[in-house]
Amino acid sequence: MKKYILLIWLCGLIGIAHAQVLQEFSGVVLDNNGTGIPGTTIYLLNTNFGAPSDNQGRFSIQNIPSGEYQVRFSAVGYATTTRTITLPGNNTELVIQLVAANKQLEEVTVTAQKREENLQRVPFSISALSSRKVQEYRLWNSRDITAIVPNLYSADPGDNRNLTSIRGITTTSYDPAVATYIDGVNQFGLDTYIAELLDIERIEVLRGPQGTLYGRNAMGGVINIITKQPTNQTSGFAEINLGNYGQQRYSAGIRTPLVKNKLFLGASGLFRKQTGFYTNLFNNSDFDQQHVSMGNYYLKYLANDRLNLTLNVKHSANRNEGTFPVVSSPEEAFANPFELNQNSVGKMIDNTTNSSLSVNYAGRAFNFSSQTAYQANYRYYNQPIDGDFSPIDAVSIVNNYGSDWNKVRVGTQEFRFTSPASTQPAFNWIASAYGFYNDNPVKQGTHFGADAKLVGAPFPNFTSININNGQSYGGALYGQITYQLLPKLDLTAGLRYDYERRKQSIRGEFQPDGEAAIVSLPDTASKASFKAFSPKASLSYHLAESNTIYFTYSRGFRAGGFTQLSSDPSQPPLYAYKPEYSNNFEVGLKNTFLENRLRLNITGFYTKVTDVQIPTLVLPEALVITRNAGKLTSKGAELELTATPVNGLELAYNLGYTNAKYTDLVLAQNGEQVTLNGSRQIFTPDITSMLAAQYGYELGSSQKIRLIARGEWRYLGNQYFDLANQLKQEAYSVFNARLGLAARRAEVFVWGRNLGDKRYLDYAYNFGAARLGNPRTYGVSVRVNF
Repeated sequence: MKKYILLIWLCGLIGIAHAQVLQEFSGVVLDNNGTGIPGTTIYLLNTNFGAPSDNQGRFSIQNIPSGEYQVRFSAVGYATTTRTITLPGNNTELVIQLVAANKQLEEVTVTAQKREENLQRVPFSISALSSRKVQEYRLWNSRDITAIVPNLYSADPGDNRNLTSIRGITTTSYDPAVATYIDGVNQFGLDTYIAELLDIERIEVLRGPQGTLYGRNAMGGVINIITKQPTNQTSGFAEINLGNYGQQRYSAGIRTPLVKNKLFLGASGLFRKQTGFYTNLFNNSDFDQQHVSMGNYYLKYLANDRLNLTLNVKHSANRNEGTFPVVSSPEEAFANPFELNQNSVGKMIDNTTNSSLSVNYAGRAFNFSSQTAYQANYRYYNQPIDGDFSPIDAVSIVNNYGSDWNKVRVGTQEFRFTSPASTQPAFNWIASAYGFYNDNPVKQGTHFGADAKLVGAPFPNFTSININNGQSYGGALYGQITYQLLPKLDLTAGLRYDYERRKQSIRGEFQPDGEAAIVSLPDTASKASFKAFSPKASLSYHLAESNTIYFTYSRGFRAGGFTQLSSDPSQPPLYAYKPEYSNNFEVGLKNTFLENRLRLNITGFYTKVTDVQIPTLVLPEALVITRNAGKLTSKGAELELTATPVNGLELAYNLGYTNAKYTDLVLAQNGEQVTLNGSRQIFTPDITSMLAAQYGYELGSSQKIRLIARGEWRYLGNQYFDLANQLKQEAYSVFNARLGLAARRAEVFVWGRNLGDKRYLDYAYNFGAARLGNPRTYGVSVRVNF
């Protein structure tokens, strides 16, 4: 009987959908003088419907099913705005007036909940940086968003891989605590993601656990990076950046239709190099010389108004001569800034590929999307690199064992159904299935040279080889609904179930110099499975269209795993550690005032983490060993303020406070149990603060060229780099500036970062080795848009 009822319901739903009358949506987009704005992009959110305006600012979109839609209007030089329309309307032409970008804040559309919606109505903390903001902040790498987003800190340990902390949730293992998505693809681990920023549409940072919609490793939040896709309009850019320390950065891109309304191509590329900030006293050479190239390519096919297919391929090639520019202690780093003394200097070869095929269908009864993705990273050193960070021939790291090793491969598949765009706001839903497979074969050797006895080795000239071969697969089912309980009160509820299966095999080898390797530990393997439920619930009350107060509960988790083979007897291999869980409570207030000239968001949060996974770097092998070792409590507040008090002036102030402490922490050190209750979380400044002011002055009566001056003050509070809280960086400030001329199609700027040349620790390892943050840098940028 239930089957027949379901069949009747589906048939009725389909019948209603087909009974809808297709509509035309037309209008004109004007500036404040009543002049049409050509090239305005008109797009109906969560659909495939969109069109550009003509030379008079007019537009027309055909064959739209009747219903209510959110429509976004965006044009270069104007503040993006969103309007609600109902089709069929009153048969009069819609007139939209856009305001210059320097006179009003733009309305931001995000996909934080897997559908496009206004940022200010999302019931949890989220920051969004538009394409224009990425240029204004001069963001070249995802770690550059430190302090721009409240309670976010990101640092580079020296190999161009970012460790990121949000609200005190972080880790130094290769399974991140903050998930990164690029164009909808989950960057599975620190190996497979691309940190360079190229041709960005926007960056969304979701703060707090996002386990329900994003799953594993979204404990602290999610960084969602979206690049620009091709459309019916031909557009592109070319940019040159030159600076001190031999900095060169060249990038260009084009987006164009190959067959109008059917087939579209997008391609962008980047090349970056620098001579390095460090000098190696061992041979008086530049250290940390970098050459990075990257490409991002789109091929998009629009089968009809409802169905499109998108093929996206990204690749990155990173070459670093002098990886890990660190010295033995913070004291040495400050005493001799940007100098080190290493005898083993190999080049890091780091190749990453990301590809995906997306299918998107915008229907009358539901929307459907499928994304199939593949990621691969092959990383090795062409020669051994220094493992003792000194000029003696004691320890070096070897991992060049051929392409069968140290090549990470990840495959993912997601199917997602959502409510259609024309659904009334009383009820929205999402249902999805996700699966993955990960292959991670690691072979790494620790070579002990002629001076090995100085570091405690029994004899010199041999290599200890550790092989850790891991595979995992898993899947998830999740869903979320948003229901309007009252005209101003919304309820959001969601649940996710994750399952993961892991296998780890190990083998140890001993290889005297010039001889064949001898098996010191035969092949041993272990398996384990992990599962988790991740619920979410929130209530949001809309005091007015531009004012929302909300309360949200969410749960996050990080998958469990196995300890690797190392020389530390207190960390046995193949020891299964459990998943890490968190419960987060958040209350917030989102406001927009003064006809969109002032935006003020305030948040308070409390997070409790159990079974905390504590990673420990074991030397000299440089392997990370993880165990469950305690409980963490993190609480704090956040403020985001953006305003345009007078025409041409934009102010932004973001403030975050985090108090993250371990309420229970017991570690094994040198064969003993050490209690560190009360220790503060690592890589977590207690305060992050960013104040930015930008003023644009229009030159001449034509108002086509503007002189723009921008200044930034970033303040980072006290933070620690080890769990014993012995390695500390005191609070410090960094000042950045930008000055130049901007027109509609071109701009030229001079810029400077860390203008005060502040010396501060950017990264330190738990055993004491440290590296400084970048010194004062400056340069010039020239950009052309077409």
